[in-house]
Amino acid sequence: MLRRLALRDFVIVPTLELEFHAGFSVLTGETGAGKSILIDALQLALGSRGDAGVVREGAPRAEVSAEFDALPSLAGWLDEAGFAADDTLLLRRTIDAQGKSRAWINGSPATIAQLRELADALLDIHGQHAWQGLTRPAATRELLDGQAGIDTAPLAHAYLARKAAADALQRARERSDEIERERERLAWQIGELDKLAPGDDEWTDLSAEHQRLSHAQALIDAARGALDAIDDGEAPAAGLTQRAIDALADVVAHDARLQPVMEVLQGAMAQLQDAAHSLNGYLGHAELDPDRLAEVDARLAAWLGLARRYRRPPEELPALLAGWRDEQRALDAATDTAALEHALATADARYLDEAKKVSAARRKAAAALSSAVTQAMQTLGMAGGRFEVTLPAVSAPQSFGMESVEFTVAGHAGSTPRPLAKVASGGELSRLALAIAVTTVRGGGNVALPLPAIPSGDGRSEATAKGRRDGGAATLIFDEIDAGIGGAVGDTVGALMKQLGRERQVLAVTHLAQVAACADQHYVVSKSEQRGHTTSDVQLVAGESRVAEIARMLGGEHLAGTSLAHAQALLGGDAAPAPKRKTKA
Repeated sequence: MLRRLALRDFVIVPTLELEFHAGFSVLTGETGAGKSILIDALQLALGSRGDAGVVREGAPRAEVSAEFDALPSLAGWLDEAGFAADDTLLLRRTIDAQGKSRAWINGSPATIAQLRELADALLDIHGQHAWQGLTRPAATRELLDGQAGIDTAPLAHAYLARKAAADALQRARERSDEIERERERLAWQIGELDKLAPGDDEWTDLSAEHQRLSHAQALIDAARGALDAIDDGEAPAAGLTQRAIDALADVVAHDARLQPVMEVLQGAMAQLQDAAHSLNGYLGHAELDPDRLAEVDARLAAWLGLARRYRRPPEELPALLAGWRDEQRALDAATDTAALEHALATADARYLDEAKKVSAARRKAAAALSSAVTQAMQTLGMAGGRFEVTLPAVSAPQSFGMESVEFTVAGHAGSTPRPLAKVASGGELSRLALAIAVTTVRGGGNVALPLPAIPSGDGRSEATAKGRRDGGAATLIFDEIDAGIGGAVGDTVGALMKQLGRERQVLAVTHLAQVAACADQHYVVSKSEQRGHTTSDVQLVAGESRVAEIARMLGGEHLAGTSLAHAQALLGGDAAPAPKRKTKA
């Protein structure tokens, strides 16, 4: 859960440090006091977009840090990414006056993408327009699948395989003449190269052999001359070297300084003898072979002729032949309609099998979710109303399955459920969004609402997936989701959020006194002017200060006795001194 949030030079906040605790906490304050600034700061720490506009006027940079309890499920991700694992998870981000951003995770430099990967695993943020996501098919489907614990990856893979098989069959039927002409062309080209049958390393070997055979006489003459100079001539080098060795052999014992010279001469003599032996061996096998030279010439000419025809270096002909054979096999497969039809049938059966599993899980989860949300609606000022998750069939197989997911509602008893956007008012939609949030979280679902305020990139990250498998984010933030709610329903909303606080850490930005009165911790955001600059501050309140804030929410700035009495009643007579919690501004 969220433990601490620290801000420096962020928008209109010079410096602020807040500690948070388990349970249900509320943020209240007059409109424009800066409640949304705290949510924006938290989102920034978790990877949302930021620019130079968040830097307080006159400051070089804005800094936000958020400290969470470390999730055991994230230990592997942190280790793989190279971040230190500790009891806490510290996310820090700065943005300077030029808009340049930097980020850290547990003190080590990180990317914004890595912050976003952690976002969904750490908290869910739901705004006052969260209901809008309930009208989008993709979002409602994600919510239901998450509630059912459905892994749609196998279904998506089966759909792609089915689509590829169908496309291949269609191409074979539409392009049969074109493919046949291409096959004939390839067959003729392959026949040309098959006649040559080029070996993989043959060109290199042929070139070396041709070089040797075409210079055979010059090579023999040179070897004969070298052998004469070393051993067989009138004054051979080997004989002269031996004479030098013999001359020194009689006197070397009288002066040790001649010993190294003696050793050098002896080494030279051994090398000359080796060279003479090698030259004798070479000359013993060297001969002129005009017939073989003619064969090699012809073979090289054949290689060069085909290389020129196909405009390739000669050494590439073996690879060219292999490539053409691969193309020929692919074209053979592309025109084998019987095999393609069988592949499509197999892929279609696999897809239908996965789709049926997903459909069954969705039907089961839809019934449970419909019943639970309907029950929650009865306590949220929608008595007699009914919520239903419907699964309309789609006209053709889709990557997500054989049905879409739609949320419908009947606002009162006896009416037929219809799509949300067509029958529900803004206040009703907010209450429905809250009912779904409460239902999914209390039910241990993997998602809360389908409209997370923090972007997490394309798809679900591994960090997010790990956090979700542990039952969702440990911290839930409701940003004025109770807008449009009032009266007795507000009492119920507050009670529901307090119940949620027993299972998750809940932080709500609210204008409802009934909701604020149910909180375990109450923070008040205020705005003031200091030296011509507007600043925002947050204080944890309790006792008389909390009573005064609840009374303000009930009756406005001018506190009357009735407002104070009403506030005292909402709080159950609790006006004890504020607990000692660290809040510094």
